[in-house]
Amino acid sequence: MLFATSDDGALPEIGQELASAFFIRFAADSAALFQSLSEHKPEILVIDLDTIVSPGADVFAYIESIRAAAPHIYLTAISRTHLKNARTRTKKAGADEMLQAPIGFPELRDHLLEAAQQHRKRLEAKQLRGELAQRNSLCDMIGGSEPMQRLYETIRRVASSNSTVLLRGESGTGKELAARAIVDLSPRRGQPFISVNCAALPETLMESELFGHEKGAFTGAHATHHGQIELADSGTLFLDEIGSLPLVLQSKLLRVLQEKTVQRIGAKTPHKIDFRLISATNDNLEQMVRQGQFREDLFYRICVIPVALPPLREREGDIPLLLNHYLNRYCTAGNLPLKHFSPEALQVLESSAWPGNVRELENLAQRLALMVDGETISMKHLPEKVLYESTANYDEILVPPEGLDLEDELTRIEVAYLLAALRRAGGKTAAAALLHIPVEKMKYLCRKHSINGDRVK
Repeated sequence: MLFATSDDGALPEIGQELASAFFIRFAADSAALFQSLSEHKPEILVIDLDTIVSPGADVFAYIESIRAAAPHIYLTAISRTHLKNARTRTKKAGADEMLQAPIGFPELRDHLLEAAQQHRKRLEAKQLRGELAQRNSLCDMIGGSEPMQRLYETIRRVASSNSTVLLRGESGTGKELAARAIVDLSPRRGQPFISVNCAALPETLMESELFGHEKGAFTGAHATHHGQIELADSGTLFLDEIGSLPLVLQSKLLRVLQEKTVQRIGAKTPHKIDFRLISATNDNLEQMVRQGQFREDLFYRICVIPVALPPLREREGDIPLLLNHYLNRYCTAGNLPLKHFSPEALQVLESSAWPGNVRELENLAQRLALMVDGETISMKHLPEKVLYESTANYDEILVPPEGLDLEDELTRIEVAYLLAALRRAGGKTAAAALLHIPVEKMKYLCRKHSINGDRVK
């Protein structure tokens, strides 16, 4: 503990009352205080503001400077001066507590013992949360499941090299996030990152967009255009959906990779270029090679290091992490109260197949964050598609907590089917055929529920 005071008369009593509980260092002025913070890094600081802060100085700015120098210290300020809202303003400036003097040192000792214990627990909890966050994420990728841990390890391994990477996975698994993570951990971070979705480029513009063109190279080429490959010089080129490249452009890309040069349309000579290529696809490129839709030599050029991204259905335990992340993001962005899922709703979401993977889940979280009133998202807020495709237990769906009248519910369902069949068929005979029941039974049910089949529209 560091006790900062220039009141020499208080030192014997401080030592007598506090030395049994703390190892104490003293600072008699501001310079000694900051030097001790730097050299000894105490866990607790008690500062006598009246004797340490220079007369006329801004006390609250001084507290802020201490907090900036020692972010994790437990800071208690003591003062005899009565300032308006002194405790609130001092704590806002960064102090953990503000005590009004005079204060008995036995009382101070008890306060510091209890406060230091709670402060240590908070620091340990914060450290644990940081460790968990580090384990459950990499750059902007979220997930702590075993498949994601393997993916993180692979990304860390390939990031430091200059090898060409092919990211493979279903749509929505986060292939561009993985590409950005590789770049962020690589020596090329801070250099250009050019992302091109090959499937989104019109075939008529694809060659010019990728390779560029010279002024006058074709009708409408009014100025020199730098292609995306050229813009990636010294950095990284990310070609998403590379399987969409036409064969003629596959040939040109292969030449770029082999010769490390790029030639604009209409240019007479190529020029050297240095970039790292990361490609991504959800196509079966091997099958495309066999069918003559993708060049075999290009496939081997881009598939130096294949990296598989797991689908969401194989990432056990990641759905709650992702939902919490996206809910917090969209609630904060929309200036909305933070929301959470009920245990039943979370169970349904965890058991969903998620064919759209993380992108589909993010879209749902965004919609629920904006559209659901209140703080709890329950099963009644989930889309029917998610509910009925889920493999979760449907007890809560079928029987609500307040219960239901089974006879009334069965009658409602029966009437609904009768009316729907009559509307579609236009008569009782055809409606009976749709419902696979005899005509006489159809007529009986219509009489039972007072349905006039001829007037149903």
